[in-house]
Amino acid sequence: MRELLVLEVLLKTAAGITLLFLPLTVIKLFGLPRSDSGFWPRLLGAVLIGIAGACYLEARFAGSKGLALGGAIIVNLSAAAAVALMLAVGGGAPTTRGRLALWILVALLVALSLAEIAHA
Repeated sequence: MRELLVLEVLLKTAAGITLLFLPLTVIKLFGLPRSDSGFWPRLLGAVLIGIAGACYLEARFAGSKGLALGGAIIVNLSAAAAVALMLAVGGGAPTTRGRLALWILVALLVALSLAEIAHA
């Protein structure tokens, strides 16, 4: 279980820092819907860093009140469902590359959730 929480921390921290400091570059690189402002991607980056911090606390300190693996499963499946729904109704990304990147994200989140469920 600890290894999965460490993986959560690494992935969410990396994504969060990237979105926080390079939001418009990430949008352009992955072909996601354009924005004139980096506000929302930066906000998402901050939230991901917060979730990573909660996962870190849970992995580091026995008996902590951090996010826990169950919470990580819920966050991952919720994010996967939201992104998949946006893609299914024609939203999410205007380019093929962007849609592919988002479907890969959905698959990775579901796979990680299944691995976490198996260890919960």
